Amino acid sequence: MKNNRRTQAPRTQAQRSAATREALLAAARPLFAEHGFGKVSADAIASAAGVTRGAMYHQFDDKTDLFAAVFEQVEAEVVERVGAAVAGSGEADALTLMKRGAAAWLDACGEPAVHRIILVEAPSVLGWERWREVGMKYGLGLVQGMLEHAMDSGAVPKQPVTPLAHVLIGALDEAALYLARTDGSKRARREVDAVVDRLVDSLG
Repeated sequence: MKNNRRTQAPRTQAQRSAATREALLAAARPLFAEHGFGKVSADAIASAAGVTRGAMYHQFDDKTDLFAAVFEQVEAEVVERVGAAVAGSGEADALTLMKRGAAAWLDACGEPAVHRIILVEAPSVLGWERWREVGMKYGLGLVQGMLEHAMDSGAVPKQPVTPLAHVLIGALDEAALYLARTDGSKRARREVDAVVDRLVDSLG
């Protein structure tokens, strides 16, 4: 009898390597989020990913390198969510769009896993400079784009975009850090939202 089933081609070395890397990221992320960097061992991550420690160290220099990759993954996802919230809001007013973006950022940072990885662990594990560098890498383009739109529409006076974007990102990061220290206080969130709204309005 003829066998009509197709024989699956073996994966290439590059594909196996990519799969191992993704498995490690998927395993490490919830462990770092629940227990923190210092309480998660390399053995625990490798075991959860179903790989050997040797395979882990083939993909990442050390546990810190793996954490940095997890942090970048989370940061990129959050920025993508902020962009989607802005694009899908249906708002036409440029300043309102900026407020929606800021609210989406603070919403994401209020989620326990995101909060732990981005605001608690990353600054401590990677240092402030590296933490800010990654934040700028993923968030700067989005904020610059919103500011350029606001200037083009006349909602914000024309001015150099890059320094203004850096100042706004710094303010939003500090707002998220402040909220992180309030243990989810709804009052604190309302107060921060009001401050951010006034800050955005002052740009016009």
